[in-house]
Amino acid sequence: MLGVDTDVFLDGRRLGKPVDAAGATAMLELLSGRTHEVVSGLCLRGDAWEELHRAVTRVEFRPLAAAEIERYLAVGEWEGRAGAYAIQGLGASLVEQVAGDYLNVVGLPAALLVRLLAERFPGRYGFGG
Repeated sequence: MLGVDTDVFLDGRRLGKPVDAAGATAMLELLSGRTHEVVSGLCLRGDAWEELHRAVTRVEFRPLAAAEIERYLAVGEWEGRAGAYAIQGLGASLVEQVAGDYLNVVGLPAALLVRLLAERFPGRYGFGG
């Protein structure tokens, strides 16, 4: 069984998912021109074992003009998204650079998951024998 939850942190403050467009605007204004962390908690369970881990990816936003934020919000992609953006969609245009696992920002820390599966099940996942 696999469970994953992802959140966005800026200066140690959890941003979460905005409840409305005003909240999304405030989050994107905070993230503009700054680097934040995307943190995913991952739980991988079998019948008699459990792995608990976290993955952290640093994402730097480019400076955003108010009109850019308005246009992005109008698309609605921010809804239900931690940090009010979806990097796999139009939100990619907000990003200057990513340090770490891009797929973690999408919502699944794939590098971590593949490593854990390869360690737990060598020969089935990864390149182990």
